[in-house]
Amino acid sequence: MACFRLTPSSVLRGTLRVTRSSSFIEAHYRLATARFKGMSDTSVKAPGPDGSAAPTTRNMQASNPNGTGAPTYFRKGFGLKSEIQSELESDYTGHLVDLLKARDYTLTAGDVTIRLAREFGFCYGVERAVEYAYQARKKFPDRTIYLAGEIIHNPHVNSKLRAMGITFLMPESGGGHIDFSGVRAEDVVILPAFGVTISDFETLRKIGCVMVDTTCGSVLNVWKRVESYARDGFTSLIHGKYYHEETRATASQAEKYEGGRYFIVRNIDEARLLCDFIESRLSASALMERFAHAASPKFDPARDLQRIGVANQTTMLARESLAIGELVGQAMARARGDEYAKQNFRTFDTICSATQERQDAVVELLREPLDVMVVIGGYNSSNTMSLAALCSETVRTYHVEDADNIDPDSGTIRHRPLGEQGEIESTGWVPPNAPITVGVTAGASTPNNKIGEAVGRIFATRGIDPKAIR
Repeated sequence: MACFRLTPSSVLRGTLRVTRSSSFIEAHYRLATARFKGMSDTSVKAPGPDGSAAPTTRNMQASNPNGTGAPTYFRKGFGLKSEIQSELESDYTGHLVDLLKARDYTLTAGDVTIRLAREFGFCYGVERAVEYAYQARKKFPDRTIYLAGEIIHNPHVNSKLRAMGITFLMPESGGGHIDFSGVRAEDVVILPAFGVTISDFETLRKIGCVMVDTTCGSVLNVWKRVESYARDGFTSLIHGKYYHEETRATASQAEKYEGGRYFIVRNIDEARLLCDFIESRLSASALMERFAHAASPKFDPARDLQRIGVANQTTMLARESLAIGELVGQAMARARGDEYAKQNFRTFDTICSATQERQDAVVELLREPLDVMVVIGGYNSSNTMSLAALCSETVRTYHVEDADNIDPDSGTIRHRPLGEQGEIESTGWVPPNAPITVGVTAGASTPNNKIGEAVGRIFATRGIDPKAIR
């Protein structure tokens, strides 16, 4: 198996770049319904009530467990892209973004220059998820359509879907289960790009409703890795946020096998606590007092940390995920020997390529002499927060949730400082007269129209009419 070794310098400098096959996403479409223990990767049908596999169809549809034979599972859309394309373009494209891309990601008007990172905004997985939600509304105009949580972490996109009559079923506070008790067999439920837990998926399958699965292919890649860890008797060490939808769905994959376990760390500081236990500097009780909320039920550190496999929430800071893998591997080698670690520790590339590309593009942009950086994206968007964290290391950075956070009339900007929970409003964030260069990037769930609006508002803050920029 293709484990990799990293040097501390390459990880911490953020210079390592991991590449993967161009067929990566499509290959993982085939894994979409391999959520049922005992099914092979090529079986893409949810089983019937008697455990038999449903007939295969070209659209990867599953037969209804209530015996009607009607297709209930869709992962490749409904062939309606051409019918909803104009609506998508109207809702999410941006003129100024098109200009920036056409002009080497640079726009200058007066003494204001905007520099846009070369990778930004909607990734393939997000585009696909949003497109399939629009297709679902088109396909089922008269049915009740639910969304299992937010489809992505962007307030503008989610507001659009609500306006289309899609009802959001939000998880219980603290990252709990979703209440599907009001869903009927004749309804439609969209599964978000983050995926859903095994238990939530099984609940919906038993209801017999139509499921439109928009789970990102990169997320499926991590699920397969976690599943393989559980199958081979390894505990999955997941770099992620224990309350995040994706991390909860990923952790649940360990439960496909009896005795499957997971342990979640938010950052490298939390990973160091795990290493302290491995190297006998921290007791099991002290470890679990800190991580009871982030580990599988009845987790026993002495039993469950003998064999460890590393995975990650796909939107975390890439260099930190790699550093955590190296840190824990080295701790196991010191505590139990190199040969033991070789046999009982695994780490693989489960970093989302789109996440890494956006982080790499920001690192490249930060080499330029920027005066300020604006990062656009939802405050609950993990990949956007990772971009803001990278930028904050080098330049004064403002993370805004929406273009409306920039008010040209008052010269203010509402933003969330790194590590804080609430917004603050800052004045004088751009000088009134001096030449200025503003860097801009956006998370993978931020549409081009909102990026373009933000750019326009930056120009307008200095008295430059964005409509005059051609």
